[in-house]
Amino acid sequence: MIELGKKQLLKVNRLVSFGAYLGDGIEEVLLPNNQFDESVKEGNEIEVFIYKDSEDRIISTKKEPKIKMGELAILKVVDKNDFGAFLDWGLEKDLFLPFKEQTAKVEKDREYLVSLYVDKSERLCATMDISRFLASDSEYKKDNEVEGIIYEIRREIGILVAVDSKYFGLVPRNEFFDSYRVGDIISCRVIRVREDGKLDLSPRQKSHIQMKTDSDIIFEKLEKNNGYLPFSDSSSPEEIKKEFKLSKKAFKRALGKLFKEGKIVINDDYIKATGKK
Repeated sequence: MIELGKKQLLKVNRLVSFGAYLGDGIEEVLLPNNQFDESVKEGNEIEVFIYKDSEDRIISTKKEPKIKMGELAILKVVDKNDFGAFLDWGLEKDLFLPFKEQTAKVEKDREYLVSLYVDKSERLCATMDISRFLASDSEYKKDNEVEGIIYEIRREIGILVAVDSKYFGLVPRNEFFDSYRVGDIISCRVIRVREDGKLDLSPRQKSHIQMKTDSDIIFEKLEKNNGYLPFSDSSSPEEIKKEFKLSKKAFKRALGKLFKEGKIVINDDYIKATGKK
């Protein structure tokens, strides 16, 4: 059976002026003559990829696509319309990503992690809803550093990350305070390996390491604002997150570090640099 989205070994049944017909003993598919090389001879078996051309006819190619059925790949958006987007997957006809299969509004020239499926009209399409394709058997342990691509943001639970574009990862909502977008590549620390093997992640370091980074962020803003900021440890979590991209807990830890080092004074409604570096 000739299947869409897969590479198959088929026999060259006959040559025609516009190509060759390949078959598996039951069905035939055309290989256009612009795909010919020395292996395309009657009776030979050749490996081809099966998809549909711009007129929705089943066709084969010797080109290697950037994604096949059952795989995940990061592909670039090359065009958009009211119905969806089109991705470069290395073949003549771009791969369609329907609007309903987008986990976020995609942008032209940005890249996203997708998988393949066959729609109701028997066409190959892409989907960004890829959680079901991710594995949970990685060898990563607690405190390992990992890298992944964001494929969905669910405000109620957190950021869904495909670690190595292969494993399920989640940045819980209480672990991120910066602005992220679907398609972003982020580096994280494994904070927990669940019983089912899925990874809980944090883009932040352990608190004693992260505190130095956080205090540097605050002090740099102080210097840029003439040594004064209208914030204190009584500022609201929302204000702190908006200005510093920090949780209130992390903000207070960093303030405490700067205070102990003699770099700031803390008032009820502002912090001020002492001039000490």
